[in-house]
Amino acid sequence: MPTYEYKREDGSVFEVFQSMNDDALTNCPESGQPVKRIISGGGGVVYKGTGFYNTDYKNKPAAPTCEPASGSACACSSESVNN
Repeated sequence: MPTYEYKREDGSVFEVFQSMNDDALTNCPESGQPVKRIISGGGGVVYKGTGFYNTDYKNKPAAPTCEPASGSACACSSESVNN
């Protein structure tokens, strides 16, 4: 259940646990003062754990290596590189 913050007419702030389907409060349940719901910053993101590993991602196929033979152009054909 979410927590909503309300501001009283005198400037003080209080929090209320309400269902998302409930209507916003119009009066403070303690003092009876008129209240207005304020937009809060919400919760921060917390990253816990040991982190990411190489195994968490899909492996890409290794690119074929082609070494030129004795200073000449590459002996690989474009067809064998693409397959």
